[in-house]
Amino acid sequence: MTRPLAVFDIDGTLVDSRASIFEAATEASRALGLPEPEYDRVRKIVGLSLPVALRELEPTLNDADLARFVDAFKGVFLRMNSDPDFHEPLYPGAMETIRRLHRDGWRLALATGQSRRGVARNLAREGWADLFLSSHCAEDGPGKPDPAMLHAAMAACDACPATTLMIGDTAHDITMARNAGVLPLGVAWGFHTIEEQQAAGARHVARSFGELTVVLDGFADLTRAA
Repeated sequence: MTRPLAVFDIDGTLVDSRASIFEAATEASRALGLPEPEYDRVRKIVGLSLPVALRELEPTLNDADLARFVDAFKGVFLRMNSDPDFHEPLYPGAMETIRRLHRDGWRLALATGQSRRGVARNLAREGWADLFLSSHCAEDGPGKPDPAMLHAAMAACDACPATTLMIGDTAHDITMARNAGVLPLGVAWGFHTIEEQQAAGARHVARSFGELTVVLDGFADLTRAA
């Protein structure tokens, strides 16, 4: 029996990091004397590798100032994570969904614009290290929307495009999935709007984890029958 592979994005899909990412972008902008960005500008860059994302946020920066901007952003996150009260919550239903998929025989992987440090922080969440077979981030190679992370996930999990789907909350996730030839699924509770994900080619954008589960069950039935 063929076991399907679900590759999940982290920020905005499983983890509600909207407040922390916006705070980091705001404080890093202040540190460089840049205007504080509006949330709408910040949300659109989430999912890209950090240098690419911050270049899009402030396209007029020279290379040296961009490097300072990246360092400032990382510094804010390091400070946040050193606070024992810092917490980025999972979206309601996220843990139950990935646990159910694991019980049902799915292979699970992560593909994220986070750093490897950020991935390790999330894999330290209770149960995560046992649920995900592999994790892939922009530091491993080209970031989203390049398909490299999905190619690596399929290789690590012994899967092929026909048995793989990508679940994310941004147009960057959807475009990466399409570039890799896997089924692109969106979720409505993260950084990009339903319309932005549909315009990028999302096959379906789920409004809840319950709705997402129905779509995943249908994909699994088709995959296992093939």
